[in-house]
Amino acid sequence: MRSFGRQIVNVMISLPRIADVKSRLHRVLATTLLFAGVALASQTAYADPGFDKFVRNFWPKAKAAGVSSQTYNAVFTGMQPDDDTLRLMNKQSEFVKPIWDYLDSAVSEDRVEKGRRFLKEYGVVLQNIEARYGVDREAVLAIWGMETNYGGYMGRHNVIQALATLAYAAPRRKSFWQKELVTALGIVQAGHVRFQDMEGSWAGAMGHTQFMPSSWKAYAADYNGDGRRDIWTSIPDALASTANYLKRHGWQTGKTWGYEVKLPAGFNYQLADGDTTLKLGQWAKHGVRRSNSKGFPRPSDNAVLVLPAGASGPAFLMLRNFYVIKRYNNATAYALAVGHLADRLIGGGPLQGDWSREHMPLNRSETAELQALLNHRGFSVGAADGRIGPATRRGIRAYQQARGLVPDGYASVVLLAHLKLGG
Repeated sequence: MRSFGRQIVNVMISLPRIADVKSRLHRVLATTLLFAGVALASQTAYADPGFDKFVRNFWPKAKAAGVSSQTYNAVFTGMQPDDDTLRLMNKQSEFVKPIWDYLDSAVSEDRVEKGRRFLKEYGVVLQNIEARYGVDREAVLAIWGMETNYGGYMGRHNVIQALATLAYAAPRRKSFWQKELVTALGIVQAGHVRFQDMEGSWAGAMGHTQFMPSSWKAYAADYNGDGRRDIWTSIPDALASTANYLKRHGWQTGKTWGYEVKLPAGFNYQLADGDTTLKLGQWAKHGVRRSNSKGFPRPSDNAVLVLPAGASGPAFLMLRNFYVIKRYNNATAYALAVGHLADRLIGGGPLQGDWSREHMPLNRSETAELQALLNHRGFSVGAADGRIGPATRRGIRAYQQARGLVPDGYASVVLLAHLKLGG
């Protein structure tokens, strides 16, 4: 009898709990339905009829390039523009990263250490690639390190979605983006990579070493002979592709990219105009010496003197391979970082010259202001368009010479301040 009573009591105690559970279940269900409704409304709100029309109208171009309707529909069904690509496409940053900050990040100790490990891990692959293409293994590895931190970050965008977004919405170069999109679709069509694995940047650069689809088409290599040129999941294919790219653009086997150098007192900075090419032996006659006090191993090689931060920073004699690296990315900072990282991977040390970090580079609006001031003072540089070209550098040098400054032709905040103060 007492046992039966305890059961009744237990049931009575449990009833509120059951009701509470039901109440919570109702709340969870209601919340789930609410969020589902919000998500559906968001999808409806963000649907872009213009993009859907673009996809329909683009089909004949893709079909003419050999893309099947099965591939096309599988890729584009349900696709909407990439919001991040739209955001980055429209971003016009005025910030200019100083080259010393760029190099600190690009050639960090962590990247050097990691690269040296990969140099050993992929030693056989890199040796074979070097023998096949005649491109130094450390240069190939340095580009991999620069582009994706050795595959650590290949971009978070689907390449076809990003390119379709640009082909649809970019204010400029629509024909370029459309061509790249057709080529990307052809890559999927041919089975080199699955659509969902086609990782890349917001602008369509793909895989471990960040090829645009057109570059993939022209230069990608099948290292292991499996019939696929897979720069996304095959590291050997990606490294071989980079070596092939450099080879096809004129890489000189067994030669370096350049040398850090020291300039003598009273040096003629007119020779640092970026157009003067002299043999290394001739540069030596002008008093230019390597920073490590060694001689130039091939005095007959041609070189150009480059001052990335003007006379206030390190100086370099750049050889042919430096300009081959620039075909990969046409930026002096990038090519210098690749060359310097390559040297570090095989035991080279840090750069010896100091950057005078107060000589910050100018952003575009500041450059336009500098040009306007030079024009106003009679040092003609042409239109004040915010772009540094030969005319602007000549005007800067003329101004610097007239004011007793080092005529290095470098536009910096220090030079702008000098002009603004009436100098």
